[in-house]
Amino acid sequence: MDKFAHIRMILGFILSLSIAHLLRGVTRFIVHPTKSRPYWIHLLWALYSFLALVYFWWWEYRLSQLHEWTFAAYSLVIFYIVLYYIICFLLFPEDLSEYEGYKAYFFARKQWFYGMLGTTFLVDMIDTFLKGEAYFDRLGPEYPIRVATHFLLCMVAIRVKNERFHGGVVILFLLYNISWILRNYFVE
Repeated sequence: MDKFAHIRMILGFILSLSIAHLLRGVTRFIVHPTKSRPYWIHLLWALYSFLALVYFWWWEYRLSQLHEWTFAAYSLVIFYIVLYYIICFLLFPEDLSEYEGYKAYFFARKQWFYGMLGTTFLVDMIDTFLKGEAYFDRLGPEYPIRVATHFLLCMVAIRVKNERFHGGVVILFLLYNISWILRNYFVE
């Protein structure tokens, strides 16, 4: 068995746990509709996270072209998917009893959420370098601008309390991510 197959199995396990956690969290609204009310910004971040996880699995396939695996590269990729699991858990904690609902919870934990999300963009840059210079160059100058902009918006969102700002950020991230995927991965 080659190293990438081994690494991909571990990535798949953690990614599966992340998606399962998101799905379980969303289905709680269906199963227990009166227990806790959904909050639109929170739900959009759950949708963004689901899309990011599916996209993660797709773009990590490029790591199959990495011929020299080091423990540092392996650790980085594992750290990367663990960040996504933490984001999913932050979106759907096991107990909300300390909060008045998902809106109060989201704003109480936004520092952690945006801190982890911002970190994913920095790790993504390193991960992209691992895939090789040709892959990085193929993404063009938009890619580093994308990473920097997303990271900076996450850092600003840690401090901002305005609901409209947070709504705008999640909508922007969703639309941009969909656009990025369509423009970069739905082409031959």
